[in-house]
Amino acid sequence: MSTIHFIGGEKGGVGKSVVARLLAQYMIDKDIPFIGFDTDRSHGSLLRFYTDYASPTVIDDYQSLDAIIETASAEPEQHILVDLAAQTHHPLGKWIEESGVLELSEDLGISIYYWNVMDSGKDCVDLLNKLLTQYGTRLNYILVQNQLRDEHFNILEFSGVKERALAFDAKVITLKRLHAPVMTKIDSNSYSFWAAKNKDTESLNALGLLERQRVKIWLNHAYKEIESLGI
Repeated sequence: MSTIHFIGGEKGGVGKSVVARLLAQYMIDKDIPFIGFDTDRSHGSLLRFYTDYASPTVIDDYQSLDAIIETASAEPEQHILVDLAAQTHHPLGKWIEESGVLELSEDLGISIYYWNVMDSGKDCVDLLNKLLTQYGTRLNYILVQNQLRDEHFNILEFSGVKERALAFDAKVITLKRLHAPVMTKIDSNSYSFWAAKNKDTESLNALGLLERQRVKIWLNHAYKEIESLGI
C-alpha cells in the first residue's frame, strides 16, 4: 500500500518546508523509500535540499498533480511527500474534488495523510477548522505543533478545534524550535539535515561542534515524535 503525505497548512511562515525536509531526512535515515514533489515555484525546499529525491509540481495544472497519484499507484513501495507552498489549498482542493482523488485513492488502497503545520496563532486554528469542515473524516490528519514562535498552543487548546480534529482520529506531534542562528547557517549553506549534523571542512560558514550537537538533539526529538505516529 502506498502512502501520500501532503505537508501543508496554508499560512506562510509556519515551517511547512522544514517539516517536508525533516520527513525526507527521516525516511533517508530509516531506509524508507520515498519520492518528493515540490509545489513551490520560487524556492522549493525539497528541490533545493533533497534534489535527488524530488520533482517540481505545478499546483494549478491537473496533469502535473495527476503525477502524484500515478506515481503512488505505480510504485506502491514508495512513500510520496508533497511539499505544499502557502496559498495552494484552493487549487489543490479543486483538483481533489473534481478528479475524485480521495475516492480513487481508497479504491487503489492508497492512504493519504495531511500534515497540517501550525504555529501558535489564531490564523492557524481558523484554517484548521476550515480544513476539517471541508474534508471531515475523508482525510487522515496529523497536526504538527511547530514551536517556531511559542511553546504553548493555548488558542488551539481552548478553541475546541483540536477536540474536533481528535474526534476525526487526528494525530498530534510537537516540533521543537531549532536555535535560529543554526537554522540560518543550514539554509545559507543549502545543507540537508544530514549535512548539518556532520562535520563540514569546506564551508567558510560551517556549523560549529555545539551547533551540530544542537541539530542532532533537535532531530532526535523530531524523529521520536514521527515514530510515535506509527505510520
